[in-house]
Amino acid sequence: MEARARELFAPLGPSYDRYARLLSFGRDPAWRRFLVSRVQVDPGDVVIDLATGTGAVARELVRQKGCSVVGVDQSPEMLAEARRRLTLAAETGRVQLVEASAEELPFEDESFDGLTAAYLLRYLSDLPAGLRGLARVLRPGATASLLDFGVPPGPAPRALWNLYVDVGLPTLGRVISPGWHEVGRFLGGSIRQFDERWPVARLLDAFREAGFEDVRARRLSLGGCTVLWGRRA
Repeated sequence: MEARARELFAPLGPSYDRYARLLSFGRDPAWRRFLVSRVQVDPGDVVIDLATGTGAVARELVRQKGCSVVGVDQSPEMLAEARRRLTLAAETGRVQLVEASAEELPFEDESFDGLTAAYLLRYLSDLPAGLRGLARVLRPGATASLLDFGVPPGPAPRALWNLYVDVGLPTLGRVISPGWHEVGRFLGGSIRQFDERWPVARLLDAFREAGFEDVRARRLSLGGCTVLWGRRA
């Protein structure tokens, strides 16, 4: 699944943030801000941001928390866009970018004071093992905060969500570009399959089993996004 994600999103770096905001009805930046708000770190701490993409969460971590960030992504194309954006931002010196897979992190045990990941969970080939890998690189007591799309649980929001992901996303994607059309066709099925296999209650159990405690989840935007967080035991 990581390979599929790279195939889909690698060419979209220059337009990614703009159209992620548009296709989420402006909610994507707010979701990312909430993700960052759940991480309990201080200035001087170092946070690892997985699936960093264009570096939006990494920059938000610096702005909100004053920490340093190691942004990790498997896509050299996305990292190139992140570097370009960092040269234009005040956060440049606080963010280091590393090309690596989230499932094979090239870091020592207990290297980081916090962890964030946006839109990573669906692409882990072995989710329990992937979560254990995240726990491995965190110091005891460090917070991990993870964000991904969700399926709204309420009947009316779910019906609107189904209409949007089945019709709206592919149609809007087609208007934007062939690459975004492919993303629009892909996302609905990907989100549904993950929600069926890993509903929030089961995700929280997997989070605990991976070595986290005080785990919590919050649905945002009527359930169109879910943020989970917890402390490394």
